[in-house]
Amino acid sequence: MLLYQPESSYCYNSDSLFLYDFICRLQPKGRVLDVGAGSGVLGLLVAREYPKITLEMVEKQQAFSEYARHNARVNNIACHIHHQDFLTFEDKSGYDYIISNPPFYHEGASRSSDVMRHTARYNVHLPLREFFMRTAQLLQPQGHFIFCYDPSQFALVCAELSSAKLRVVTVQFVHPKPDRNASLVMVHARKNSKSLMKVLSPFMAFTGNEFSQAARQVYSRARTHSIKCQL
Repeated sequence: MLLYQPESSYCYNSDSLFLYDFICRLQPKGRVLDVGAGSGVLGLLVAREYPKITLEMVEKQQAFSEYARHNARVNNIACHIHHQDFLTFEDKSGYDYIISNPPFYHEGASRSSDVMRHTARYNVHLPLREFFMRTAQLLQPQGHFIFCYDPSQFALVCAELSSAKLRVVTVQFVHPKPDRNASLVMVHARKNSKSLMKVLSPFMAFTGNEFSQAARQVYSRARTHSIKCQL
């Protein structure tokens, strides 16, 4: 998959690829909304894997909306892109799946002066409570919400999901190496679910100085080629 990216601003990383693999385990179907889509990597990968889904994206930054639209066209993937802030986004029909690699760095983290990068990375632009409440409103009954986040905020994530009547059903932590703390948590929550949480075995990105077998499988499946440019 060819993915055109901003030449000197935020670009997708392995978080989106690992999350794509996590989502594909659920074999999504029906209407799928990618929130904070950026250049569209997550939603487009899932739609390529499951062409029968109806893919939509919502992205509030005009420049990223254009990259996502271009990437959908280049890869011949049907997708409707909403250039809008997710917190004011409305839909009457409801979505079967909402997926997202949202901005999750907290306000105390080191900040970027680049506007596009700052908006894509820091959760002040998509606060947890408002994010989850809007997600719950847009999901169909029993709908799925799949996203990744900063693992140090996992307790807060669970609390805010519960407040929004969303139940965490599956979790997987991503570690750079076996002896390192988790750098990412991938979460599958459902609306109106009563399931207990299932914690999957940790995903290791590296073994020694090389990609782990699991990571190599993800990269091989994704088959992405990034092109940095100005549209």
